[in-house]
Amino acid sequence: MDNKLLLIIIDGVPWRNWRRLFGNLEGWVDSGDARVWKIRSVLPSTSASCYASIHTGVAPAVHGCTGNDNVFRLGQPDVFGQIRKVGGITGAVAHSYWSEFFNRAPFDPVRDIEYDEPESDTINHGRFHTMSGYGLTNQMTPSDADLFATLTRLCETYHLDYGMLHSCTLDSMGHRFFHECQEMDHACFKLDEMLAPYITRWRQAGYEVIVTADHGQDARGHHGGRDPLQQEAALYYFGPAEGPDPDTVIDQLQLAPTILTRLGAPVADTMKARAFLR
Repeated sequence: MDNKLLLIIIDGVPWRNWRRLFGNLEGWVDSGDARVWKIRSVLPSTSASCYASIHTGVAPAVHGCTGNDNVFRLGQPDVFGQIRKVGGITGAVAHSYWSEFFNRAPFDPVRDIEYDEPESDTINHGRFHTMSGYGLTNQMTPSDADLFATLTRLCETYHLDYGMLHSCTLDSMGHRFFHECQEMDHACFKLDEMLAPYITRWRQAGYEVIVTADHGQDARGHHGGRDPLQQEAALYYFGPAEGPDPDTVIDQLQLAPTILTRLGAPVADTMKARAFLR
């Protein structure tokens, strides 16, 4: 493939928390090693709906996932499948919804929690978690350090051309504590601290890296609607491509065609938004 790329999705972080609490990412922006833009999610700004849109490039009204209780194998072309069409190797470390959307549904934890399927036409190497038992006071989220290490292991063992990682830690923390509190300040700091060494390692391995969120979260720990705190997040890019002006607001539907363009894979006809990196 033309390039290699990793997409890191940190669930449920509003724009203002990215820019004030992620010191390593912001330090790379200051040094010129990364660029940052504001990104606006689809509506509803609900996790599963956003996951589906990020990789299909179509709105929830088109792909049909209207929320977290409506998860199924999607019918539209997606990033994983388009990369596989040209022989790229794909991997994902994420919540089980991603496996259901882009591999097979319903999710069978014994069959699907960990798989290596070189001939798959979507995700070749999957490592998934369910967060079974999740609730307001029982997060059931894996450590982000473990997730970052797992993705790195997949990259180095299977030579991924495209890898995607999704973490729910900060979304779960935000629902429990809201965003203006010591608990969230510390959680954002710790995730930034854990992520930073892996960005260095991935860049040294030749990967372009995008770090972003699926959606934001408002002052009451909610998302799903159009409030800017619920819809708007940051997108950090590490790589050589040219991008738009710093004050440009990126549409979430631009992610799929951008990833495919960077990798030299065909952009599906259903992906109407324009790539923002060139």
